[in-house]
Amino acid sequence: MILFPAIDLKDGACVRLVRGEMDQATTFNDNPAAQARDFAAAGFEWIHIVDLNGAFAGVPVNGDAVAAIVAAVDLPVQLGGGIRDMETIDHWLGAGVQRVILGTAAIKDPDLVRAACDKYPGRIVVGIDARGGRVAVEGWAETSDTRALDLAMRFENDGVAAIVYTDIDRDGAMQGVNIDATVDLAFALTTPVIASGGVRGISDIVDLKSHEGAGIEGVISGRAIYDGRLDATEALALLKG
Repeated sequence: MILFPAIDLKDGACVRLVRGEMDQATTFNDNPAAQARDFAAAGFEWIHIVDLNGAFAGVPVNGDAVAAIVAAVDLPVQLGGGIRDMETIDHWLGAGVQRVILGTAAIKDPDLVRAACDKYPGRIVVGIDARGGRVAVEGWAETSDTRALDLAMRFENDGVAAIVYTDIDRDGAMQGVNIDATVDLAFALTTPVIASGGVRGISDIVDLKSHEGAGIEGVISGRAIYDGRLDATEALALLKG
């Protein structure tokens, strides 16, 4: 399993939200490139980036910060937020980003997801952000009628590299990962699943690790790493061991 440290970008700074509410942002570092270097020095093997402003705007907004992160570290980066056309996918995958995450596009333009998977095998991730089991889009501002599992199944045979599954009600709230829903989704799919939302400490990593065989590729953590509740050295050693 991979532990993905999260860099969520709002107005050029690293922040964490609570349940996706932009007016509940806590700034942890105003230098995203420096934060990425800190993560690399701590031993992380990937970095997960979300352009929060871009997710709401529907186009990339924090492009300069993303480019600075990519230039600062020799680690693979996966990026989501405001990526809704092939031109933007082409740009980021050509600019050093290893994988792009398509969320709103998975609901509103599924043909784009399939075309991107064909063009960039192994580099397209689908982000499924659920509130009450239903998929939310447009930076979580809208909740659709589509169930998370139904959306994931639409892309089962299209070459998606992974599904990032986020429980919005737990994201940034330090209430623990929704283990049951995440494992149920992973069991139902052949596509690997990355857990996101609610990590509060090492216990969540232990629980997810015990279900790795269900198809859990990794877990994303933000606030718990930033505030020290999740010790990076301990967590990385656990996942490697």
